[in-house]
Amino acid sequence: MTIFTAPAGAGSTVATAVGAFLADERIPDPDSVTPGIIGFIVTFGIAIVTLLLVIDMVRRVRRVNLRAQVREELEAEIAARDAAGGGVADGTVDPSSRAGAAEHPLIDDAGDGTGPKAGPPKR
Repeated sequence: MTIFTAPAGAGSTVATAVGAFLADERIPDPDSVTPGIIGFIVTFGIAIVTLLLVIDMVRRVRRVNLRAQVREELEAEIAARDAAGGGVADGTVDPSSRAGAAEHPLIDDAGDGTGPKAGPPKR
């Protein structure tokens, strides 16, 4: 088995080069040092990703608010129908009277967002 060994003077040459590189104490002019095109591209990319995340978040919050509003309207309609038709006396909504809620296009009873009724109606 042969192990690679460097020539006798190679180690000192590498050490000298590394030492010279580390000992270089030149301080660049702060006015001439810029991030360049790579820095601009990275900053622009982060700004675009942030903008897309904000747009997606706003869309999801609107969808949740719309679903909550529709659910409240449906529960109010059911409560009004139960009150007019001799429903539950204490004002609570009878769970068996929610048949109309399951037929609404915005209600996803599974709750996982994958049902055929997930999302706003198609226009």
